[in-house]
Amino acid sequence: MSGFFQEVRRRKVYRVAAAYVVAAGFLIQIASAAFPAWELPTWSLRLVITALLIGFPIALILAWAYDVTPQGVRATPAAATPGAHRRRNLFMLIATGVIVSAVAGFFLLPHASARKIDKSIAVLPFQNLSADPENAFFTDGVQDEILNDLAKIADLKVISRTSVMQYKAGAKRSLRQIAKELGVAHVVEGSVQRASNRVRVSTQLIDAKTDTHLWAESYDRPLDDVFAIQSDIAKAIAGQLQAKLSRSQSNALAVAPTRDTEAYDLFLKGEYEERQAESTENRDFFNRAEIFYRQALARDPNFALAYARLAYSRLNRHWFSNRLNPAQLEEVKASIERALAIAPDSPEAYLALGVFYYWGHRDYDSALRALDRAIELQPSNFDSRTFRAAIYRRRGEWRRSLTEFERAEELNPRDSTGATELGNSYLALRRWSEAEGALTRALALDPHNINAAYHLAQTYTNSAGDIQRAKRAWEGVPEAKGQVSPYGILISQMISESVYLDVFERHFADALRAWDVAPSNTAEGRLRQLKARIGIQMVAGQKAVAKPECEEARVLLETQLAKRRPEDRTTASELAWIYVCLGRNADALRIAREAAESSPIEKDAFLGVNFLLGLAQIEAHTGQSEEAVKILRQLLTIPAGEYVSVARLKIDPVWDPIRNDPSFQKLLPEPEPETVHK
Repeated sequence: MSGFFQEVRRRKVYRVAAAYVVAAGFLIQIASAAFPAWELPTWSLRLVITALLIGFPIALILAWAYDVTPQGVRATPAAATPGAHRRRNLFMLIATGVIVSAVAGFFLLPHASARKIDKSIAVLPFQNLSADPENAFFTDGVQDEILNDLAKIADLKVISRTSVMQYKAGAKRSLRQIAKELGVAHVVEGSVQRASNRVRVSTQLIDAKTDTHLWAESYDRPLDDVFAIQSDIAKAIAGQLQAKLSRSQSNALAVAPTRDTEAYDLFLKGEYEERQAESTENRDFFNRAEIFYRQALARDPNFALAYARLAYSRLNRHWFSNRLNPAQLEEVKASIERALAIAPDSPEAYLALGVFYYWGHRDYDSALRALDRAIELQPSNFDSRTFRAAIYRRRGEWRRSLTEFERAEELNPRDSTGATELGNSYLALRRWSEAEGALTRALALDPHNINAAYHLAQTYTNSAGDIQRAKRAWEGVPEAKGQVSPYGILISQMISESVYLDVFERHFADALRAWDVAPSNTAEGRLRQLKARIGIQMVAGQKAVAKPECEEARVLLETQLAKRRPEDRTTASELAWIYVCLGRNADALRIAREAAESSPIEKDAFLGVNFLLGLAQIEAHTGQSEEAVKILRQLLTIPAGEYVSVARLKIDPVWDPIRNDPSFQKLLPEPEPETVHK
């Protein structure tokens, strides 16, 4: 044996063997990554590995027989050993190469043969096969609950309802195209037929890339078994995709939200109305949703999911439609606590709790703790992740916020909300090109998204002072035609719906004419008109002309401020501008400072910027130029790109009172100062 090893060393076979193993490993790694991306069949990777395994003993034989020398490839001189020993050594070399290749093949080939399962899935809208078309709410409910059950499985990526509902019957797209648009490998299709006290649910799991049916099943059972059907379907799909299912997740799928089928019907009707309310922000839909939720709870007082969704609906109305007073907010909290007492692991209840602390009390720490738990229980919940991203942004944790917004967009790829929020964050960070990309993507998904058009217009103005491009972005939205552009976010919301793009170009008369025809036949409409007109005239330096309207607005705003809660500083900030108009500079500075101090950047990095900027504007218009410049210098180095940039400072007439101040001029260097964020 010693003779064999000496001969292997002499012929430098070790070097060749080591080099071959390194090169083969590298090639297998490259092929493993590239072949699936190129959509090559699995056998192609096995073929590459097999060829490399066969080549190993051949490489050893060639290394044994030949040397690479300065004079080229030469036969290795034979050793002075008997012929029998030479034959034995060659046989041992071949045997060693074959054994090493066989052992390597034992481990590598099964791995190459195993098909890596992409565990991403979309539950497409189910078809209603019931004789009564009004049972569509029930069909939507079955599909929704299956989707929610799958979203609880951490090993799966499940697309949100908002995105999949765009593919209701009638959408002319292939499954492959749908899956590509949603960013998934698998889709679930199904139908529901309800008759009397029985329900038939048919589902199938499809590999969208190959249009292969991986699993299909029909369930024909009594109506009160519908929860068991939904649970069985979710578990079957998880099994087919080899998704890891923990014991707690398995138990969560098995829990029925209620045993009362009529209560469940009422709940699903409430869900239908709530979705209508969320898409339209119409108070009537919120009212009907609440009625159905309460009727469901009247039938089943232990219906935890109904308590959670009732609370969430009321919080939605609080934010979008009608503010709840403190006593009503406590009622909402009681509903959430009741839900958690019945179902301590309800992700819907924790989502509602997070929103309660966020929207109801701006308690970001408590909100995050609740949302963290909601996501732990239901990782693919788009709403929970979006709220968590928004709260990270409020806390100034921008990197975490961006990561969470990006994850939320993956879960809801066909809804423009995620891209809009992401673009808004990039805008604040002065990452102009990324903001433009996200907001353009949002408008491609929804050409009617005024919010995205608004932020895109801001991006063009704040990044390069490009007013014409900003106008095209705004006017490209069909709903914007005939409306007043919501670009004047400055002056602390005073001109929140004025034609501020005209103001940038100092076309003040055009801006005023737009508001001359604005609706003003209600007290609310008249106040909006007054605020905008006053803001335009103040920026134009026409304070004396604006005084009569300022006095009228003062009465309305002071009355409004007296009725609202003390923490509402938006009205106070608007009133500060009225006081400047009326020559009450000390009062204007006082309430502007109170607004900024009540919501400091350290407490709210997103909203606090607005009030701090409002204070700087009031200071600029009351002779406090040094203090105004100090604030602007700070805002230029933190995430405030939605409001302040070098390009915008150069063209915004709101800063005309201090424009010639040397300290202000020092703020206008090139390039833009670096934005500081964490």
